[in-house]
Amino acid sequence: MAEGLSRRVFAGWRGLGLFWVLVLLLLGGGGLWLDQLGPPERHETLAEAPATPEAAATPPAPAPVAETPTPTATAPEPAAAPPPPGQAEAPTPGAPDEPGPVAEAAAQTPAAPAPPPLDVPVAAPDFPPARPIAAPDPALLEQGRFGTLPRVGADGRTSIRAYAGQFDRQDTRPRIGIIVADIGISNAQTEDAIRRLPPSVTFAISPYAPRAAQVAERLRAKGSETLIGLPLEPAGYPLNDPGNRALLTGRSSAENIANLEWVLSRFPGYVGAIGVVGGMRGERFAAMEQSYFALQESLRNRGLLFVDARPGVAGPARAWGRAVDVILDEPATRTEIERRLGELETIAKARGSALGLANAATPVVVDRLVAWAVGLERRGVVLAPVSVLIRRPPETAENRTQ
Repeated sequence: MAEGLSRRVFAGWRGLGLFWVLVLLLLGGGGLWLDQLGPPERHETLAEAPATPEAAATPPAPAPVAETPTPTATAPEPAAAPPPPGQAEAPTPGAPDEPGPVAEAAAQTPAAPAPPPLDVPVAAPDFPPARPIAAPDPALLEQGRFGTLPRVGADGRTSIRAYAGQFDRQDTRPRIGIIVADIGISNAQTEDAIRRLPPSVTFAISPYAPRAAQVAERLRAKGSETLIGLPLEPAGYPLNDPGNRALLTGRSSAENIANLEWVLSRFPGYVGAIGVVGGMRGERFAAMEQSYFALQESLRNRGLLFVDARPGVAGPARAWGRAVDVILDEPATRTEIERRLGELETIAKARGSALGLANAATPVVVDRLVAWAVGLERRGVVLAPVSVLIRRPPETAENRTQ
């Protein structure tokens, strides 16, 4: 019985030993087989695995380096595993030698539209030249207390005719006049306006311009009509101050006459006057009817026209002239100036003529006027000097005595 037990124990140990021998043989054979297979190829790294299930179902291309698909929101690309020992690190997506997903997506995205162009000065086109305005005629001047003043010549000639700009009066197209005021205050703006604007624009020189006579001479050579700006008491006076030579409702008639003579003697050779200085248009002075009529009569007796700078009023009652139809630069923005120039064209086509006023020759005003004037005639209207647009006064001293 003991002998049988010993045989069973021995058989058990022999079976256990055979089991471990088989295990060791299997482990050794698997290691040899993996060693023969070697490490995985470089192009089989996780960095180049498909990012989506659809891409995973597609057989890999036979190219040496597979193209990296664009990551999507539903299946983000897994992080790359570290390379096996002894193998060089796989290239990082987006490296210079291999474009990554972001660079590749950017290359496939259409280019963004170009930004809108900046406002740049409009180049001065070649407007047709005009004949120069005649030089100041001594026969149309008289000596005053502050210098020479305009007068009607002994033969009846007036400054309106003598210093008028060139225009074909047989032209039947609707006429548009443009007055640019406060010329001579800013040297840079004055130079730009004289150089770039067409000759048919009328320039109103400020009485406070330091070199008014020199500016007037340049404009005569250009062929442009000139006006003298009249400083009249505006709305909001004295907060809005038209200067120490202004015609004011609180001053005596003698003081206002003296200031008017000072203004009119600033330079010779202009066709008339306009009641605007520094954007102020003399609303309070015009409300004093007796003084306003006296001013108009004084200008007419000197052979001058008068432009009322208040849009929408009837126009001068005692002088040759007219009222402004549209203020172009209040506010002085590109869009608003262009809109008001279009309004001016509409008025001209409806009434036969229209008159616009710009308070100053600012860069945006000059740019918009130049661009607008280039195609003006193609739109069926013509630019004209202000002397072409004036009207006969409905009430004169001769009419009142009849």
